[in-house]
Amino acid sequence: MRIRCKKFGFSLTEMVVVVAILALLTGIGLPAIRSLQKSVETGSGVKATINAALSTARAIASKEQRYAGVRFQQDLAGNQYMIFILQDPAMMEYGFRAVKGVKPIKLPDNTMIMDLVLVQRYYNSGNHQTYITGETLINSDTMINDKKDITDIATFSILFSPAGKLVIHKVQIRNKDGEVDSASNLDVSFDDVFNKKLQVDQMYEGYGINNTPPGAGMFYQDDYYNSDGSLNSYGDLGLGPEFSRSSLIICEKDTFEQVFYDNNPNTNYLEQISEHRVYINAYTGTLIITK
Repeated sequence: MRIRCKKFGFSLTEMVVVVAILALLTGIGLPAIRSLQKSVETGSGVKATINAALSTARAIASKEQRYAGVRFQQDLAGNQYMIFILQDPAMMEYGFRAVKGVKPIKLPDNTMIMDLVLVQRYYNSGNHQTYITGETLINSDTMINDKKDITDIATFSILFSPAGKLVIHKVQIRNKDGEVDSASNLDVSFDDVFNKKLQVDQMYEGYGINNTPPGAGMFYQDDYYNSDGSLNSYGDLGLGPEFSRSSLIICEKDTFEQVFYDNNPNTNYLEQISEHRVYINAYTGTLIITK
């Protein structure tokens, strides 16, 4: 008599969670993250990849006993990445930097992840603090006016507490040295992930790190105000402090660009995709997938 045995397997997310737990127990966190990077290169599904990244961010938060998360942001070539970030109290209460020694993970070319929220901010030169004065949920094509708006809705973070719970917390990204990007601050940072605008521009143009100031970094950090509260000479980049999110929108980049870069407005595209917002479970840190 033959007995049929059921075959069991592990999903990508389950495998990454197991690896992350082992990392916490043995102190080998970076190899766990490198395994996640390889999973993206093998063409795994976008939602599964995001789930794996969120699981790894929860493990980092637990290990470091700080707020940690995943940052979505585009480089100067328009490629979108997931970057692991960690709270750094030495900068400020809500200051975050990239996790050291971990490279950003590039998302598929035709994928765009957004929060569809435009953030209004105000800089108080008296106490050198940037305040969030309002948030606008985008649900119409006509609400996007220029490139900085697109940068804003495609740049956001998802955070977890040391207990592994999803949290809404103010986030401001800076380089690992905490250097502020202002006209009066001439100090440089060699951070190869987040950095000052001029240094990122030079790196993108191929200047390397042997110039004055040296080129360094892939992504602009969240600073664009002078010490007196006025905008830097390069103006509002669509970046700055904002609250972390509990949901996201996944769309096709080609379709999005056809609407906004090919002068084809009023298609109700954003209204349509906003109805397919994906939420994150506050306790498991995974995407809540609905049909």
